Amino acid sequence: MSLRIRATAVGLAAAVVLAGCGGGTSPAAPVKNVDADKLNGEITVWSWDVAATALNRLAEDFEKQTDVKVKVVDIGYDNAADKTSVGLKSGNGLPDVVTVETQQMQSYIGQFPKGFAEMTDAAKKYEDDMDPSKWAASSSQDGKLFGLPWDAGTAGLFYRTDYFDEAGVDPESVETWDDLIEAGKKVKKATGAKLLVSDVSGSSSLVPLLMQQQGAGYFSQDGDITLDSPEAKKALDIVKRLNDAGLIHNEKGWDALVRANKSGKVATEATGVWWAGTLTGEMPELKGKFGAMPLPAVESGGARTAANGGSGLAIPAQAKNPDAAWAFTKFVLTNTDNQVSMMKKDGLFPAYLPALKDEFFSADQDYFGGQPIYEMFAEQTAEIPAIAYTEDRSKADDVMKTVVPGVVLNGEDPDEELDAAADQLAGTTGRKRA
Repeated sequence: MSLRIRATAVGLAAAVVLAGCGGGTSPAAPVKNVDADKLNGEITVWSWDVAATALNRLAEDFEKQTDVKVKVVDIGYDNAADKTSVGLKSGNGLPDVVTVETQQMQSYIGQFPKGFAEMTDAAKKYEDDMDPSKWAASSSQDGKLFGLPWDAGTAGLFYRTDYFDEAGVDPESVETWDDLIEAGKKVKKATGAKLLVSDVSGSSSLVPLLMQQQGAGYFSQDGDITLDSPEAKKALDIVKRLNDAGLIHNEKGWDALVRANKSGKVATEATGVWWAGTLTGEMPELKGKFGAMPLPAVESGGARTAANGGSGLAIPAQAKNPDAAWAFTKFVLTNTDNQVSMMKKDGLFPAYLPALKDEFFSADQDYFGGQPIYEMFAEQTAEIPAIAYTEDRSKADDVMKTVVPGVVLNGEDPDEELDAAADQLAGTTGRKRA
């Protein structure tokens, strides 16, 4: 969505989580479908930046079909997590609909299990039409849906076409991360540019992305800890080999990430489709010098994408008009025309798969030298491996942030580090190790 959301998507802002189980003493009634001619009253919706702009525009169309007045409030990204968390904990103060970043949803579900109205039955008919990874991320461990997916964070590899040409690297030849490491060495020799930016010293770096490509997360489907899985070791190994080859530009923060790309210090960026908006908005002078391709697979034949960022809409248990809130949520997120309009006008890449069949997603993109990059991302969206998150994902990520620099920068033994990390996480969460 916005630049600041993108910063969060790469792990630069932590989710705000308050202790306790607020949101009421009993679960809210599940949302239900009500005929449009029976809807009335008003609803208030919280969102921010371009997402709020999109909702405001679509609210006018919704109001023409119902007797419901929609008030969209742009609460600003910096306040969104705090305001939502405070409202969930206190049990009051939240609107009828809130925008929730995908990576925060599991924390909310775990900390405030009665905080949002369940959508499982009402939304069931749309499950096969949604990005499966987003559906899983919006569901509790026992499969109850508490948020409807909005925009996808389908990941791919953006690359400098001029650097690849100068180094004699054919992007079609890059099928695995091993291939990319070899290509990166050629690009660095020819241009002096490193391969990519990553905060190896202060974040979990590329590890979660590489794990998801292998169908693995920090937890099993049963919620047991899998931090020390073979997939985690492979991911760590790839990051270490990238670093050992001098291909990582180790920088912290969103601004540094943008600067490194804008100044030509790096040749690629492995990230979500929303990065296209950052390139066109922040680096117009580099028009014609970027292309996009699927992520390299961890192993030949493996998944060529993962999820990085995105959001959904949820209905707080304290909503005053839940029927109209669900009707508006469904109107915005399960309608192809509405989803396509949000992509064209606001850059919100749909998690609603039928929308990806629109001709816009196969159209040539001038900035990318005429390459129809959205067609590739649309094809990859349904292929994102779904993984279990749990409400303890942020704790797992914090633990992994200490493992990555230890192994990658200081040469610590990955088996010992991951084993200790899994023990530590088990101690702080009470979860079993798988």
